[in-house]
Amino acid sequence: MAQGRFVDDEWVRRGASFGAIAEAYDEHRPDYPQAAVRWCLAPAGPDAAALRVLDLGAGTGKLTAVLAGLGADVTAVEPDASMLAALRRALPSVRALHGAAEAIPLSGGSVDAVLCGQALHWFDMSRAVPEIARVLVPGGVLAGLWNCDDDRVPWVAGLQEAAEGVASLSLFRQRAAAARYGMNQFGPELFTPAERAEFGHGQPRTAESLVATIATHSKLLVMPVAERGQVLDRVRGYLAARPETSDGEFTLPMVTAAVRSVRR
Repeated sequence: MAQGRFVDDEWVRRGASFGAIAEAYDEHRPDYPQAAVRWCLAPAGPDAAALRVLDLGAGTGKLTAVLAGLGADVTAVEPDASMLAALRRALPSVRALHGAAEAIPLSGGSVDAVLCGQALHWFDMSRAVPEIARVLVPGGVLAGLWNCDDDRVPWVAGLQEAAEGVASLSLFRQRAAAARYGMNQFGPELFTPAERAEFGHGQPRTAESLVATIATHSKLLVMPVAERGQVLDRVRGYLAARPETSDGEFTLPMVTAAVRSVRR
């Protein structure tokens, strides 16, 4: 389980930085492919519409919307008030609660699945895992999803270099971080060994919308304004120079990395 990184002041600042740009986050961050979400839910039951699902660290509701679209009985829990307000505006029919992974405002054994979209790495896992196990029924599933730019594609790898590691999460960076911080295992006492899968997809983008997406990432959000502007200018220059991205709309190659484990 991920431990130790949460005493890092910069990490805490980054985790708390999204509320200030909640509207931009909601507009520019990518959605999750249904195939990835169905894979995450599968151990809990074959019919998503029969499941009670907690979207934990729900942000503005990107994953919540997919779950609701599949017919699941969704509860969203989010610690940031601005992100939660954006979620409630977008999805007024969804039950949305203020709360954190380390103190989930639900009763024990009340959900069949806990899904975490682009959120699991922000949790204090030593506290969150027992809380997640508490609200799950035995046989319920815990899953994390991360949308990643597919840097197996040369121009996407070049974009990562142009942004000097502060752009959107890349596939190779996610794989390395998952191994480094224990995001692929949740503890043998409470959960079965985790399974991992990857789902290719793409998002329509223009150069400016891709820059706007990159600008919603935490490393940039906590940078001094001048330094942030320099990074984004480098990215604009790179995209303007590449034939794949210099003229109008293009598809950004992406992969959703997913990991799932079953509550013992």
